[in-house]
Amino acid sequence: MNSRPEVPRRPFRALRALVEARTWLATIHTVLDLVLGFVVFLVVATALIVVVSVACTIVLAPPMLWVTLVLVRGVGRFERLRFAALLDVRIPDPYLSPPPGEGWFRRQWRWMWSAATWKEVLYTLILLPLALVGMTLVLVVWSGSLAMLTLPATIHLMPGAVAQFGLFEVGTGWQVWFVGLIGLVGLLAAPWVSRGWATVDTVMGSGLLGRSATEEITELEDRVDTLVVSRSHAIEIAEAERRRIERDLHDGAQQRLVALAMDLGMAREKMDSDPEGAKALVIEAHQEAKRAIVELRDLARGIHPVALGDRGLSGAIPALAGRCPLPVEVSVELADRPTPSIEGMAYFIVSECLANAVKYSQASRASVRVLQAGDRLQIEITDDGVGGAQPANGSGLRGLADRATSVDGVFEVWSPLGGPTVIRAELPCAS
Repeated sequence: MNSRPEVPRRPFRALRALVEARTWLATIHTVLDLVLGFVVFLVVATALIVVVSVACTIVLAPPMLWVTLVLVRGVGRFERLRFAALLDVRIPDPYLSPPPGEGWFRRQWRWMWSAATWKEVLYTLILLPLALVGMTLVLVVWSGSLAMLTLPATIHLMPGAVAQFGLFEVGTGWQVWFVGLIGLVGLLAAPWVSRGWATVDTVMGSGLLGRSATEEITELEDRVDTLVVSRSHAIEIAEAERRRIERDLHDGAQQRLVALAMDLGMAREKMDSDPEGAKALVIEAHQEAKRAIVELRDLARGIHPVALGDRGLSGAIPALAGRCPLPVEVSVELADRPTPSIEGMAYFIVSECLANAVKYSQASRASVRVLQAGDRLQIEITDDGVGGAQPANGSGLRGLADRATSVDGVFEVWSPLGGPTVIRAELPCAS
């Protein structure tokens, strides 16, 4: 089937660009560059001058520098939001999450001397000069083009019907229409000037407010190293779980079943000669069978609780808290049900933390909070015990941390001596 020839759209594209939202958003962004650049440059430059002037004062200089850098970081956040709102450009936050357990002062010191912080400082200082260039360019193109385009209609209002353009004079006749044609071409080009300067601004903003290619590569390398370690931890956890199940079966249910078989064998031999003794052996075998069933049920519950499979975390965690000797306040808010593996891991984390609270913390009460925030499952277990829990000591908390990191999660413990203990975990829960 023959298709209709496509009508060339280039002439219409230039006209459409005059009224497109992208053009005017880029122009507004350029205007705001000048306004914000002036304010930010004045404030930041003044603050840096004050910091330099008190540099010899050990007491005043560090706090002043910290306040200045906090202000700069706020400017960086605002600018990233402005780029996203006006230019639809997403600039990632260059600051990485601090390592778990890092102190406030150490975190602030690392942030103050990071490359991302001083790139934001550079951005606040060069925004004004670049904004002056961009604003001048955009303003000249738009206003000059409009002035030349309307010159044929306004030339008779000027003294002597002559317009001055620097060294040139334009009067009536073909000259004024030639200038009007130049104004029309300039007006059609003005949207692309605005967009082009917005692109220059975007390159500068992405380079100074975002992450550099080197930083992204470094982050990816760190992430690969973390995933390698997490994978090895996951393999170790799976192997330890397999050995635990084998040990529990061998030392528990298997031994009871062996004793059950021996009792039934002796009862069969005594059935004719000693009916009363055989009856006693059968009764003992029946009790042994019930104990074996209980151990098998407990073992199955430890692998994957029935309540978790039937009702999910919303039903399984309150049931787990109900069996805890401590009074436990439970809050579970889930918009969607996580995957079975994440459900099982979350349940195991809560179960182990409550068990530790009962065994070691001397707590009188505890609380469990499970919340879905976006694609992350947030878990928080708190108790009012004596504190002092540290994953680095090789306790069961280390195993919980390894489980969380094996699925790209986070596990953090705050447990000062004297309490309280707060354990937080984040797991991916995208279904």
